[in-house]
Amino acid sequence: MEVSTAPGPSAVEGADGIFPAGCPSRTVLDHVSSKWGVLILVALWKGPQRWSELRRRAEGISEKMLAQTLKTLEGDGFVRRDAQPVIPPRVDYSLTDRGRGLAAVLLPLVTWIAEHAGEIVGSPGAADSTPPVNGESSP
Repeated sequence: MEVSTAPGPSAVEGADGIFPAGCPSRTVLDHVSSKWGVLILVALWKGPQRWSELRRRAEGISEKMLAQTLKTLEGDGFVRRDAQPVIPPRVDYSLTDRGRGLAAVLLPLVTWIAEHAGEIVGSPGAADSTPPVNGESSP
């Protein structure tokens, strides 16, 4: 039995809403599909983390970019910031229910990327040699 990984017609039709230029989903798509946005959401999947833990986990992120990404994801309702009134200050970040739902969808994508990145980035023209999906011709 062959299992298709192609989305069904209803999934594709549901995505039509992101194509109009003024659609608010474009803003959300920009926030959650940025390199750092994806990495922070996936990092928080395992549970609450402090600033320094997130900075170490997302290697290469600057303090400014981490702050900006966390603020954006918090503003969108994906991340919860829990500042505890202790000295020294302690702030934990965690996923909201909405964030967990999004991270659950992102994890298969990130897993696929991790499995294929070497062959895509590692060899010139590798993308050109990929067989077409569902019999469609390549551009």
